[in-house]
Amino acid sequence: MSNIQKNRISIDIFGTQYVILGTESKDHIRHVASLVDNKMREISSKNPGLDVNKLAVLTAVNAVNDYLKMKEELERLQTEQQTEKEL
Repeated sequence: MSNIQKNRISIDIFGTQYVILGTESKDHIRHVASLVDNKMREISSKNPGLDVNKLAVLTAVNAVNDYLKMKEELERLQTEQQTEKEL
C-alpha cells in the first residue's frame, strides 16, 4: 500500500464538472483546470462551430505543442549551460 496523500477536488472545465484525484495540491489542480478551461474557451471563441470532442482534441494538441516547445528550450538551455561550464 502507498502512503501518498491523494487530493480529490471537483472542478469545472468548459461547463462540465469533473472530479479529479491526484497527488498534487488542490491549488495546483485548480490552476491546471483553469488553464485547460481558458484554452478551450479561447479555441472555441475562434472556432464556434466545433463540437466539444474536437475542441478537447485541439486543446490537447495545443497543450502538447506548448509542452514540447518548452522542453526543447529547456534542453537547449541545459546544453548551453553545460557547454559554458566546460569552457
